[in-house]
Amino acid sequence: MIFYISLEFLNRINNSYGMIFILLQMIVDIIHPGRPNVPKKELQDVIAPMYKADPKLTFLFGFKTQFGGGRTTGFCLLYDSEEAAKKFEPKHRLIRNGMKEKKESSRKMIKETKNKGKTIRGTGRSIALHKAKRAAGAD
Repeated sequence: MIFYISLEFLNRINNSYGMIFILLQMIVDIIHPGRPNVPKKELQDVIAPMYKADPKLTFLFGFKTQFGGGRTTGFCLLYDSEEAAKKFEPKHRLIRNGMKEKKESSRKMIKETKNKGKTIRGTGRSIALHKAKRAAGAD
């Protein structure tokens, strides 16, 4: 585990929807000579204790490795509480961090439901979509 981390803070307090919660936003620069890349899990375990935060509430994303390797830049969000993270983080990041379960559905089923809804117009459309979802759930 030989790498160097440089952190640049963007802002400490984010006031959204009239609710103040602590959110650390930072740009993460990692220098990792001799390694192709550094796993996000490993970075979570290093960054979270630096700010007395839970690794589960540390969201790392948008990492780009420079051409030639040895240096990677990305983005990090540290939330104060799990409720704040669930409220403001997108679903795909919550799934990646293990805070939400991914629901399994086939691509074909999603497209069939969409097209069935397109063929019916008016008030019957919502009823048809509901029936299609129920039929897909029964399978």
